[in-house]
Amino acid sequence: MKKRMKGAVADRAAHHGDHVEINGPWPLDTPFRIGDLEIPNRVIQAPLAGIANAPFRVQAQRHGAGLSVSEMVASMGVHHGNARTVDMLRLDPQEALTGIQLFGADPAAMAEAARVAEANGASLIDINMGCPVPKICKTGAGAALLADPVHGASLVAACVDAVKVPVTVKIRRGLTPGESQPVEVAKRLVDAGAAAVTIHPRAAAEEYRGSADHRITAELVAALDVPVIASGDINTPRRAYEVFTDTGAAAVMIGRAGLGDPWIYGAMASGHSSARPDLEGVIDEVIAFVHLNIALMGERRGVHYLRKFYPWYFVGENVAQSQIAKLLVTEEVDGVLAQLSDIAHASALATASGLN
Repeated sequence: MKKRMKGAVADRAAHHGDHVEINGPWPLDTPFRIGDLEIPNRVIQAPLAGIANAPFRVQAQRHGAGLSVSEMVASMGVHHGNARTVDMLRLDPQEALTGIQLFGADPAAMAEAARVAEANGASLIDINMGCPVPKICKTGAGAALLADPVHGASLVAACVDAVKVPVTVKIRRGLTPGESQPVEVAKRLVDAGAAAVTIHPRAAAEEYRGSADHRITAELVAALDVPVIASGDINTPRRAYEVFTDTGAAAVMIGRAGLGDPWIYGAMASGHSSARPDLEGVIDEVIAFVHLNIALMGERRGVHYLRKFYPWYFVGENVAQSQIAKLLVTEEVDGVLAQLSDIAHASALATASGLN
């Protein structure tokens, strides 16, 4: 995540408020369908591992994401009844449309996990066939399935047979640039019943280096008769518009651009400048996010989980690194909330002083 965030920091600093003027209605602010599921706009919050829990999804939807997708959930963990894994399938009552992303290599376990996710209210089931992390790939899951699309198709078919909600797949262009056959892989998955395909057009070996080649996205759009969702390097409303119109994709999926900047979903969905507030408003958002996560995880686990978010929220804000560093070592939620209030109070004083 640190590698990904470096790019997000640069993008946010360089393109804050970036938007595009067009003639006619903004095309991302229209509904589309995945199978029988209607999604109110064409901006989707990505299934970020270790990030996209229920509070993150609630926040993304509140700020304008038409659909959220969970962090990836281990199907074998569900099969073995691991309590924490099963908890990841539970949706918050405030969630509107949420997909649950599963990973695994065993069709029966994937089907079982899909049924549990559907019973918990999942709007769709997404299968991860793009994660490049070695500990995932060595089990035959994630991006490893790109080398065995027949087996990947069997996972899709098992999930399609198990649930009534749509089943989708997220892929990369291939394991390496030289071994890429994304159109052929995607066609097999669609033939097995996939109702949509999300493409991140980097190879697994590239991880997040270089640039996402959305010419590959356009190739999938031309080849498939189901919605294709574009993912990768979509970080401003302008870029969302360009990728959407250049490729013909049905929607765009937003990952690192939303880290610490949930207002970006609404900006992309509307085409307007980001509604990101002043520092006091940002801190109000952080405090609300803290409360949601503590309610979900408990104090000890929640406080530790939240530490990754503070630097992301304060990118470009007038907050001293020493204040952020203090948040990163605080062990009690009351201390976190007190420090956030102190930062907001200092900002208010500075603003008032500047007006005199």
